[in-house]
Amino acid sequence: MNAEVHPTAIGAPGARLGAGVEVGAFSIIGEHVALGGGTWVGPHVVIEGHTTIGRNNRISQFASLGGPPQDKKYAGEPTQLEVGDGNVIREYVTINRGTAQDTGVTRVGKDNWIMAYVHFAHDCQIGDNTVFANACELAGHVHVGDWATLGATTLVHQFVRIGAYSFTGMGTFLDRDLPPYVKAAGNMAKPYGINSVGLRRRGFSSDAINALKRAYRAVYRSGLGMEEVMRELQAQSAECAEVGLLAAFLAHSDRGIIR
Repeated sequence: MNAEVHPTAIGAPGARLGAGVEVGAFSIIGEHVALGGGTWVGPHVVIEGHTTIGRNNRISQFASLGGPPQDKKYAGEPTQLEVGDGNVIREYVTINRGTAQDTGVTRVGKDNWIMAYVHFAHDCQIGDNTVFANACELAGHVHVGDWATLGATTLVHQFVRIGAYSFTGMGTFLDRDLPPYVKAAGNMAKPYGINSVGLRRRGFSSDAINALKRAYRAVYRSGLGMEEVMRELQAQSAECAEVGLLAAFLAHSDRGIIR
């Protein structure tokens, strides 16, 4: 099945539209854009720049994808935006392409649920199966792990890393890294235990959740210094691989973690 483009939409000659793509009224698809098969683009959407979007995405009206980074150092380099398969991208979402100061690519994985007014700045790296509630705003160079859930109006400082399976409450401001599996809320963000409900929904065993609770207490409640915490987590990870992921995240935290 060929792509179906509304008569009022504008598709540049170089744009590549896969089988079954639908493009709604008054949308604009740029010269260097590729849309994977089965992707639906609503009305009044702008997709520009060197942007590749995978299969079976749904992109709602007034979204703007692949625009130039909001960075004064940007000098027109041909940086990119890459979006995987099966994402839902709702109204007024903005996702900017990367910069030459980083890898040059903003990436969004697959099966993410991105609600209205969300913003991903340049060079963000988003994993798979995440949820971003309305009006989450990510500054440049932010990394978000798989299955993370960010509550409405969560704000994230540049270069912050958000671990897999973590969770933020509405109105959270993250200026430092959020470890995997941890819940956070507040301005400034504070930790509130392990995301037990989310982990159970994702099929984590009771043993794994209890092990992560012990690891959380070592990080946040033991009063130990970070070197001692790391030794404790490494010992615990011998019995629980999930604790090993937490330890690896802490070992590579440049900004430090929320406290």
